[in-house]
Amino acid sequence: MRIVLTDPILARFTDELSRGGTDGHDWEFLADRPDIEIVRRLRTADVLVASRMTAPMAEAAAGLRLVHVTGAGYDRIAIDALAPGVTVCNTYHHGPSIAEHVVMTALMLSRRALRADRLLREGTWESVAVDPGVTLGGTLAGRTVGVVGLGEIGGHVVRAMTALGMRARAVRRTPDGPLPEDLRLDRVDGEDRLDELLAGSDIVVLTVPLSSATTGLIGAAQLARMRPDALLINVARGPLVDENALFDALAGHRIGGAGLDVWWTHPKDGAGARGYTRPFHDLDNVVMTPHHSGHTRETFADRALEIAGNIGRLAVGERLTHVVRAGR
Repeated sequence: MRIVLTDPILARFTDELSRGGTDGHDWEFLADRPDIEIVRRLRTADVLVASRMTAPMAEAAAGLRLVHVTGAGYDRIAIDALAPGVTVCNTYHHGPSIAEHVVMTALMLSRRALRADRLLREGTWESVAVDPGVTLGGTLAGRTVGVVGLGEIGGHVVRAMTALGMRARAVRRTPDGPLPEDLRLDRVDGEDRLDELLAGSDIVVLTVPLSSATTGLIGAAQLARMRPDALLINVARGPLVDENALFDALAGHRIGGAGLDVWWTHPKDGAGARGYTRPFHDLDNVVMTPHHSGHTRETFADRALEIAGNIGRLAVGERLTHVVRAGR
């Protein structure tokens, strides 16, 4: 089969993808190539491995059998423009890395690590050892984490936080559905109990996909329900949260802080390096990262191996994993 790969990150894992060049397929690595070239190369391709596919790309790929998305989100794939026979699959493996990021961010905010780092660089030693008026930080143990969404990422967040002694609760679309046996949760409610989760949690972690139903999920009314010292950590998508409402809540210290790994725009969309319009960078109660919570070697190596496995299954007519649209 002829396989086109355009994802620049997965292009680092050619050995895992092609099984060291022994898989018998013809790979073309076109990361960072112009769209017009990719359109031309897709005309004879059987498989596209990508994080992004435009409508012109989809329309040109008349013989395509599989689009394998290189992550969980497929909102940048023009699925509606694909021919009916094309199958679309995605992949995950980022849950453990993102959960570690959530723990890191929660600890940085709880212990005011950003402030301590900045002051010490400026020559100020701020500590209760030299100033009894300094506010003490707190441990995560004994506090409550509320997880919005309980898929792969949400499950790993629960595992990581409860391992540190936290209590956990969650809301999801199917509250009565089965759960992995190793998840320790005080309660799992439906999405209609979101306000209760917000009011009862010390740390709120957003892990739900972006959709028309979840856009603006957290606005001024929801932020007002959170505790004054509560933390909001978003590792899902920026537009889940109203930007202005969040900035105002943080600047006014109506919530304790936020860990923002996802934003309202992205450099790939031509919006520049900042994914926000309000000056979050001026706030000392925000940990800001450029959507890299899942960016570890383990995440991408495992994704490459799963994609290689699906391509192998496609070649021999076996059932594929993580199908989000079956070809017909």
